[in-house]
Amino acid sequence: MDKKPHIKPYLYGMLAGFGAIALSIIFFFLIYRFDGFGSAISTLTGILMPFIYGAVIAYLLKPVCNSIESFLRRFIPEKMNGLINALSVALTILFGLLLVYALVMMIVPQLITSVTTLYYTAQANITKFMNWANHLEFIEKNEQITELLNSAYAALNTNLDTWNTWLKNTLLPSMQNIVSGAAIGVLNVVTVAKNLIIGIIVAVYMLASRKRFVQQGKLVLHSIVRPRWAQLITEEVKYADKMFGGFINGKIMDSAIIGVLCYIGCLIFKFPSALLVSVIIGVTNVIPFFGPFIGAIPATLLILIQNPIKALWFVLFVLVLQQLDGNIIGPKILGNTTG
Repeated sequence: MDKKPHIKPYLYGMLAGFGAIALSIIFFFLIYRFDGFGSAISTLTGILMPFIYGAVIAYLLKPVCNSIESFLRRFIPEKMNGLINALSVALTILFGLLLVYALVMMIVPQLITSVTTLYYTAQANITKFMNWANHLEFIEKNEQITELLNSAYAALNTNLDTWNTWLKNTLLPSMQNIVSGAAIGVLNVVTVAKNLIIGIIVAVYMLASRKRFVQQGKLVLHSIVRPRWAQLITEEVKYADKMFGGFINGKIMDSAIIGVLCYIGCLIFKFPSALLVSVIIGVTNVIPFFGPFIGAIPATLLILIQNPIKALWFVLFVLVLQQLDGNIIGPKILGNTTG
C-alpha cells in the first residue's frame, strides 16, 4: 500500500510520454504525407500566430503574476480584488517589457562594438602583413617569390575584372528582385511586430482572466465526461503543468546563474566582450542538451577575432562551467522545481 503513491507518478509520466510521442508521430505523418493538410495547418497557424504568442507569453509570465498578486494581497484588502488583479497584470507586463529592454540594451551595443572591432582588427592585421611582406629583403632578392606575388596580384586584378563584369551584367539587372526581396523582408518584420503587439494584448487578457478560464475549463470538462474521469484529467493537467512549468522556471533560473558566473569568469580572466559573451552563454543555455554548444560557438568566435590565445582559454573555461552546471547547479535547481 505504501508503494502505490510512489509508483503512480512514474506510471502517469510514462503514459503521458508515450501518448505525446504517439501523437507527435501521427501529426508529423499527416503533415508530410498529405500536402493539403500541411498547407491548411500552415495557414491556420499563420492566422492564430498572435494568439499563440499571447498564450506563450501569458504562460511564461504566469508565475510572476501569481507572485506579485500574493505580495499585493498582504497590503490591499480582499474587497479590492479587481484592483489587485489589474495591478498584478500591469506589473507583470511591465516586468516582462523591462526584462526584454534590458537584454536588448545589453546585447545591441556590445554587438556593434564587436563588429566594429572585427572590422578594424582585420584591417590592421592585413596592413601589418602587407608591410611585413614588403620589407622582407629575401622576398626582394628571391625571383621566384617575386614572380609568385606578381602572379597573385595579376590574379587579383583578373578577379576584380570578373567581379566588375558580374556586377554590371548580373547584379544590376537583378536589383528589382533584390528590392522585392528586401520589401518582403520588411513586410515580414512588420508582420512579426504586429503579431507580437496583438500577442501582448492577448497575454494581458489571459493573465487577467486566468482563474476564470480554469473554472470554465473545469465546468466544460465535467459536462463532457464522467466526474471520476474529469477529476483524473484535472489531476493530470495539474501534474503536467507543475512539471513543465517547474522545468521552464528552473531552466531560466539555472541559465541566469550560468550567465552571471560566465560574466564573473570573463572579468577575472579578462576575456573581451565579456557582457555579450555572457548573455549569449546564458540565453542559449535555456535550450536543453545542445544549448551550451550552440552558445559556445559564436561566443568563442567573438573572442577569437580579438585574441586567439584567450579564445582557447575561453573554450576550456566554458567546458568547466558546463560541467559545473550539468553535475551540480542544474540537477539541484531542476530537482527542486520539478520534484
